[in-house]
Amino acid sequence: MDLGKLEALSEHSWRIPAHGSMRVPGVIFASRGLLEAMDDKVYQQTCNVATLPGIVDAAYAMPDAHWGYGFPIGGVAAFDAEAGGVVSAGGVGFDISCGVRLLHTGLAEDDIRGAQRALADALFRDIPAGVGSHGALRLGAAAMEAMLRGGARWAVEQGFGSPEDLELIEEQGCMADAEPAQVSPEAKRRQRDEMGTLGSGNHYLEVQRVVRIYDERLAQAFGIRQGDIKISIHCGSRGLGHQIGTEFLRRMAVAANGFGIALPDRELACAPIASALGQQYLGAMRAACNCALANRQIITSLARETFARLLPRARLSLLFDVSHNTCKRETHRVDGRPRELYVHRKGATRAFGAGHPSLPPAYRAAGQPVLIGGTMGTASYVLAGTEAGMTLAFGSACHGAGRAMSRHQATRLWNGERLRDELAARGVLIRSPSWRGVAEEAPGAYKDVDAVAQVAELSGLARRVARLEPLVCIKG
Repeated sequence: MDLGKLEALSEHSWRIPAHGSMRVPGVIFASRGLLEAMDDKVYQQTCNVATLPGIVDAAYAMPDAHWGYGFPIGGVAAFDAEAGGVVSAGGVGFDISCGVRLLHTGLAEDDIRGAQRALADALFRDIPAGVGSHGALRLGAAAMEAMLRGGARWAVEQGFGSPEDLELIEEQGCMADAEPAQVSPEAKRRQRDEMGTLGSGNHYLEVQRVVRIYDERLAQAFGIRQGDIKISIHCGSRGLGHQIGTEFLRRMAVAANGFGIALPDRELACAPIASALGQQYLGAMRAACNCALANRQIITSLARETFARLLPRARLSLLFDVSHNTCKRETHRVDGRPRELYVHRKGATRAFGAGHPSLPPAYRAAGQPVLIGGTMGTASYVLAGTEAGMTLAFGSACHGAGRAMSRHQATRLWNGERLRDELAARGVLIRSPSWRGVAEEAPGAYKDVDAVAQVAELSGLARRVARLEPLVCIKG
């Protein structure tokens, strides 16, 4: 990216002055190195988002930002319905409520060393992964309706976990105001057999070890110790979310002119929040969020069963579950007064600071756990939201390493089976139904997750708590 187009606000934040039809400026959080390596489309897409009606404060891009559909992945933008603000299906993305769940195991590395290979094989067998993967659960019409309304709460009611799990999930496991009637029959059909499945792409279940603690106080608050074994689950709303995104993007693009909205890019298709179409999308999107929350809850139950057979001493309890492709109604202070806003986070994670009333009591004094997915060959991070971050980007942070190249480029540079062998030699066992998929997700195809996490801390968005490295990765 050309730094000459930007104004340095600090060493780790950069401003795009409002120009042309931009209603607000853009702000990119990045080091100079990350910014220079960032594709120019992040600049253009951030500018495009800043032109949308009712946008508040600025259009933001996180340190892991890269080109996406309409919004950059790593994009954050908030809209005020009373000021004609819009909701954009492209600002949420196709994998609605894709997110990360982190589980404690109560084990250390010595406890699993002899069972690592058996554990990898069993998790791969027990948790369906890959394109079109189907689970053992098949939902009829009534069960589909209940799941879309109830989310992880519904899953717990079906025997997948316990009520205690819900306290440590964003929104306590259920997005309010979901409207299953706004989810098309085709979206429901696609999801009928996909509950409890990881899907494909960068979705995964990883067994990880904590290799570094950055903040002892926060680590203690989150129940993290050096050498701990954790489980990370990264997946979303599967075919249902993709179908909702596809259908509403089409409808919004057709309707834009009628709303008097001039789109700089058709992929930014949107509708006024107060319009019937805007409300229909929000109802369907919230239902998809519940689908994702239920999906991760079922996968958690499957993982618990696997560990109970192989490592019965393990106790898989939740640390936290947070999504990173959502539009949420939240109250934020803007210009000294509280305003109800619709905050789009696409490839960006909610990162609320200490004291926020929506946080679980266990974390209210520390701040929200922020779960940053890495790559199967590098590391993931746990961060904590900060009070300062609430005023920087509406309480948001990065969501992962962020791609540095396309999947097509990655397959030209790496071979999946060779990667498997190289990672195995380093003690990381990969299991996947698709070696092409493994090549697409090669660690070298991503940005430096350590640099991304560092910038998140130095910019004030969130504070580093712990670094975790993979031992087993079940890859979609």
